[in-house]
Amino acid sequence: MPSKTKLPNIFNWNYGDIAIDLGTANTLIWLRGKGVVINEPSVVARSVHNDKIVAVGKEAKQMVGRTHREIETVRPLQDGVIADFKMTDGMLQGFIRKINLNRLARPRMVICVPSGVTEVERRAVKDSGERANAKEVYLIEEPVAAAIGIGLDISRPIGNIIVDIGGGTTEIAVISLNGVVTKETIRIAGDEMDEAVLQWFRNEHKLEIGIAMSEHIKKSVGSAMRNNQADTIAVKGRDLVSGIPKTIEVSADEIRQALKDPVNNIVEAVKRALEHTPPELAADILERGIILAGGGSLLRGIDQIIRERTNIPVNVAEEPLLSVVRGTGMVLENLKKYEEVLL
Repeated sequence: MPSKTKLPNIFNWNYGDIAIDLGTANTLIWLRGKGVVINEPSVVARSVHNDKIVAVGKEAKQMVGRTHREIETVRPLQDGVIADFKMTDGMLQGFIRKINLNRLARPRMVICVPSGVTEVERRAVKDSGERANAKEVYLIEEPVAAAIGIGLDISRPIGNIIVDIGGGTTEIAVISLNGVVTKETIRIAGDEMDEAVLQWFRNEHKLEIGIAMSEHIKKSVGSAMRNNQADTIAVKGRDLVSGIPKTIEVSADEIRQALKDPVNNIVEAVKRALEHTPPELAADILERGIILAGGGSLLRGIDQIIRERTNIPVNVAEEPLLSVVRGTGMVLENLKKYEEVLL
């Protein structure tokens, strides 16, 4: 019996436009008609000799702190903007390959950017999209995308305030009539919290921990407010005095203290944005409340501390990690309707 010729699996190729939430910590991709198809860390593993990319996303994240001298892991985005152009291109192209996009396809792309970026930084994002074979690249500000993704009708003359706590930046925006009225962007967010925990162990316990362990501690027992739970966590690291591995047990309250500075900085930024809000929109906000989005909004008690210090109701968006990409995807699916919000 003659053997069957194996044809390339072109029937599984995807066609269509894509929306990208290019974040410092995670990159999410929305494929038109399919929704979120990629949700992976913004990490690249590369050869130190020739910059050849070895892995992107989840596979690269697993290598962080565990590579040998021939390979290094990098995060091509820092503080919400592109820090390494070549690696950002490689990462984007790696993710696009993962979604099996037809190589001949020239999709339209909508990519979100932090609201405080410069013209040069915007151009860099556009160029990266074009090098990933896009036919047209549109940009949208992250807080605006988050508001759309949450389901707010931003075209109405009503004030809404979004606090998007990402990996590299916290963005606070008051939105009305399809535009940002007041904005406040600080380069303090999830990454700074991880760094604060790492420094705390170094200073208070003379223990060197990796950034992955620091993030794990924050997610497991981190909080912005004192609570009555007596949670503890076992922390593994290297003793800075003896140089040998060691495990210590710490309380959740100690981690709350470690996170105090970044949390206070975020609360103060929210207060500054409120101070610059026109009175009519401030009245809307008082009635409608503050909406939190982004991965940092999952820190226990962060909604409570903002509520206590502003006297304004605070709500965390449903699936806060997906608000921005969902909004960017909704814009992509209806470019005509949302053309006013595109940059």
